[in-house]
Amino acid sequence: MKIFRCDQIKEIDDYTIKNEPISSADLMERASEQVFKWIKERFGRSERIIIFAGPGNNGGDGLAISRLLFSDGFTTEVYYVDFSEKRSSDWEKNRLRLETETTLSLNYMASSDDFPVVSSGDIIVDAIFGSGLDRPVKGLPGDIINQINLSDATVISIDIPSGLAGEDNKINSSGNIVKADFTLCFQFPRLAFMFAENSAYTGEWRVLPIGLNKAVISNTESRYHFLENSEVKPLLKRRNKFDHKGNFGHGLLVSGSSGKMGAAVLGAGAALRTGIGLLTCHVPVCGSLIMQSSLHEAMVITDMSEKAVSLIGNTGTFSAVGIGPGMGTSSESQSALYNLLLECRKPMVIDADGLNILSMNKEWYGLLPEGTVLTPHPKEFERLAGKSENSYDQLNRQIKFSEAFKCIVVLKGAHTSVTTPAGKVIFNSTGNPGMATAGSGDVLTGIILSLLSQGYTPENAAVLGVYLHGTAGDFAAEELSVESIIATDIIKSIGKAFNKIKEL
Repeated sequence: MKIFRCDQIKEIDDYTIKNEPISSADLMERASEQVFKWIKERFGRSERIIIFAGPGNNGGDGLAISRLLFSDGFTTEVYYVDFSEKRSSDWEKNRLRLETETTLSLNYMASSDDFPVVSSGDIIVDAIFGSGLDRPVKGLPGDIINQINLSDATVISIDIPSGLAGEDNKINSSGNIVKADFTLCFQFPRLAFMFAENSAYTGEWRVLPIGLNKAVISNTESRYHFLENSEVKPLLKRRNKFDHKGNFGHGLLVSGSSGKMGAAVLGAGAALRTGIGLLTCHVPVCGSLIMQSSLHEAMVITDMSEKAVSLIGNTGTFSAVGIGPGMGTSSESQSALYNLLLECRKPMVIDADGLNILSMNKEWYGLLPEGTVLTPHPKEFERLAGKSENSYDQLNRQIKFSEAFKCIVVLKGAHTSVTTPAGKVIFNSTGNPGMATAGSGDVLTGIILSLLSQGYTPENAAVLGVYLHGTAGDFAAEELSVESIIATDIIKSIGKAFNKIKEL
């Protein structure tokens, strides 16, 4: 699914109106009917629904939703936040329909004193502002938004929480943004929904289809994409009857140090569960027995150093290399990574301490083999690329980093983002908060190493890897709970994740 900027969405709306053809008022009705159906499926008629509408088309949606709810027997109140004399033509059409087709009164709010008494059992529908805001909300609408946020009601925002910009919110006023429990957006998610600091405003968001023109959606370019199963399934390689382990690659995992061998075991276990043909683990002397007793299926090369990786050697016989989990940042480990970057031209994934070593030696960035996959969490990325004002700024840094060093950056988070050297951004749709646990990132490294070893392109290995990882985490949460997941549970669910992708 493409994610478009707000100005692009307006262009897609306009094209649909002109070429379907459909009137803008009828398109608004179509969107409002989708919201009405969503509310009707989830809430009963015992709740009181209070709609706050602004003067634009988002407010027009609110008036139409009010009419539909009231006509279906819901206890409905609708308030117009009267801060502008300019009202859209579709707003006026829906005001007229509300007046002529129902007995529902439209209450005008000239000040915050007009805010109704709201109880915890009520439902508030926020239709004050839609997408496209380019400045913070002030004055009367800001006061109303603050009162909405102070209420104990369930809040549903239409299209986007009022006050939230669709992309960059660094100049925004956090106090004047609706904190929704649910956000119902039309046709596409908004880029702002992908960012951690905005989750307090969006709550749970849902995409409602409203039948925008498929041709213009297909032909409108966007660098941003939201990953769905339909896009992942075609990436999976089929296994044939006469395949053997040699067909699925031989990966090298360089990891571990004294006291951190668990990271190596987790990465190796995930690689094996993801279908790699052969796996060799390069570990320090102290980790050899641990690795061989933990994973009988993995082969082991022992480093000359007792406690850390120091010299990796020739990687020419391997299909792909993974390096970093638990290896530490000692001078000998730094030397090992440096020599690997100089000599290895195999597909590579770098994680954890491998990234920390890189950030300590930024002059090495140019040594990264083209297509190398980096898998930082936000703090590791900050060390690599510098501090960011907000997530939008961080995403732009991520894009520029991928472009500059021709690498794939997998920035881990609730909607893990994958950026490519061509400037493409793919946000993951799977996973849950239970995956914020020790070793989860090591599992992802093993998964990506396995896919690289099997011949997946770096981009496809990263995209499929994060989707598999998140889906496995979702199965683990379903079986246990988000509080109880440990990294081993994710590994155990990788097989279920494969099956789900193949079945859908």
